[in-house]
Amino acid sequence: MRFRFVHAADLHLDSPMRGLGARNPRLAALFADATRRAFEALVDKILALEAAFLIIAGDVYDGDWRDHGTGLFFARQLSRLSRAGIPVVLIRGNHDAESQITRSLILPEGVTTFSARKGETLLLDRWSTALHGRSFAERAVAENLVPAYPAAKPGWLNIGVLHTSADGRPDHAPYAPCSLADLKAKGYDYWALGHIHAHEILAQDPLVVFPGNIQGRHIRETGPKGAMLVEVSDGQVVGAERLIVDVARWARLAVDVAGAPDIETATRRVEAVLAPALAEAEGRPLALRITLTGTTPAHRRFAAERAQLEAEIEAALDRASDQAFLEKLVLETRAPAGEGAAGRPGRDDGDVVLDPALLLAEAERDPALAVGLDAALADIAAKLPEEVRQALAGLEGEDRARLVAEARDLALGRLMAVDRA
Repeated sequence: MRFRFVHAADLHLDSPMRGLGARNPRLAALFADATRRAFEALVDKILALEAAFLIIAGDVYDGDWRDHGTGLFFARQLSRLSRAGIPVVLIRGNHDAESQITRSLILPEGVTTFSARKGETLLLDRWSTALHGRSFAERAVAENLVPAYPAAKPGWLNIGVLHTSADGRPDHAPYAPCSLADLKAKGYDYWALGHIHAHEILAQDPLVVFPGNIQGRHIRETGPKGAMLVEVSDGQVVGAERLIVDVARWARLAVDVAGAPDIETATRRVEAVLAPALAEAEGRPLALRITLTGTTPAHRRFAAERAQLEAEIEAALDRASDQAFLEKLVLETRAPAGEGAAGRPGRDDGDVVLDPALLLAEAERDPALAVGLDAALADIAAKLPEEVRQALAGLEGEDRARLVAEARDLALGRLMAVDRA
């Protein structure tokens, strides 16, 4: 007997594109329903492929949402599978555990949600398949759930469904931690994992897979997104491939503008390297974070005239494609060595004048600066819209250093512009 099934996770339906509306309302509107359209595309593919069943390894929702429109959309898509006789098996992840929708919505016939009380087994007789899983009862699950999962059913295809951080991944909370050895010890034929938003195959025998989320939601979730299509023959997993369903993409692009004397030259450099990123998006809307690098005499001018620089780069994106958008411009250029000495000749009389660069450098070494910056940021943030405050939340480390550097370069660029006038 030969059949195929689909393994998805981390739908995060109606997840907000945090901070995007404040930076680029047009882009925010374009991405607003991306998670819904990606899930709809996934259901379309499942129906077209006549898959035997769908596994969702947690995080259908995105937290404590009370808008039942999200749940109704999810149920509507599952009803399409139910009418086609395609079972759906799901577990609740950390985000589902705190969702009001999760606790109240009645799902269609043929949809099974594993209990949070203990590990359970669902038998799909037609496919001689035993699915084993357990939902999260609450958001933070610190225990290893794997040892208490049911034993494998002899002679059947055994699939484990688990929402977990495994042995740890950057940017993900350590929920339901476990080792690869723990997973292999259960004797299952396939592990359908969720929680980690990047696609990753942890092992081949048995196949242990994070499919990643189905739609990138911010700049830390770049590249193709989707689910896994798994092939089974005579009770054995014989192959698996990614099923890409995302409808919009995020990407980072570093552009070397070394030696560029002005904004026009820098913009041309950006325009010259757009093609590969656009090709990889395959016609999807693409939100680009562009980082300018290199040593250039226009370094401080870029900071002082940032709005013009951003406008020129956005125009370049428009020339290249009607689907390319600037998510954010990051300036990591440097001034040429020697620029900003302790003093410089006066314009007419040869007198030495104070160098603003030196004054700012001295100020940055003042230990009171960090304290003053924190106070200033807190005061400013309190007056900003909620969306912007969320975007600024957690500003520290490299982000804080970059903010200080950009503020310094902006000040210097404008001081020098006045000096040249």
